[in-house]
Amino acid sequence: MALSTSKILVLLILVVTLQSCDQEPTLQSFYVDNELSQGFTSLDVPVSMLKIDEDALTETQKEAYESVEKLSMIAFVLDETNKAEYEIEFAKVQTILKNPKYEELMRGGNTTDGKFQVSFVGKEDSVEEFVLLGNSNEKGFALVRVLGDDMNLDKIMKLSTVLSSADMDSSQLEEFMGFFK
Repeated sequence: MALSTSKILVLLILVVTLQSCDQEPTLQSFYVDNELSQGFTSLDVPVSMLKIDEDALTETQKEAYESVEKLSMIAFVLDETNKAEYEIEFAKVQTILKNPKYEELMRGGNTTDGKFQVSFVGKEDSVEEFVLLGNSNEKGFALVRVLGDDMNLDKIMKLSTVLSSADMDSSQLEEFMGFFK
């Protein structure tokens, strides 16, 4: 029995619709849903905004630098009026990061000052995304996504020392980075 084209089209639409309805939340959807919400501050930073002297980079660092496209950052700023909302939003991010696609690289901190977790998506030699989640019991939490193409875990780690001393090209970025101090 041959299926008509219209029946195939209806089945295809039904499958796509059902599949899209069953999607689990992602960091991207969390970011989009909250970037303009009260209590949150967000910033997308192209790598070109960081003032890095590429001539001073080793070949490995340069390859790592060129594989990074942008940093997407969102933070929930905690105050005395939004503690319950902070706990809800932080739990959402923690739940998303429990998805097996996020491989935990390291975690640290303590219950007094706060904790951090570094995860990645992909394989060690072709990472799609690095994720840093940090929380402070007094300031809130911040989520930083480092997005790129075929980033290499070892090379990115070697680049991190250069990035930590990079000049910021924007006062807005400096303000955001102040969250971590």
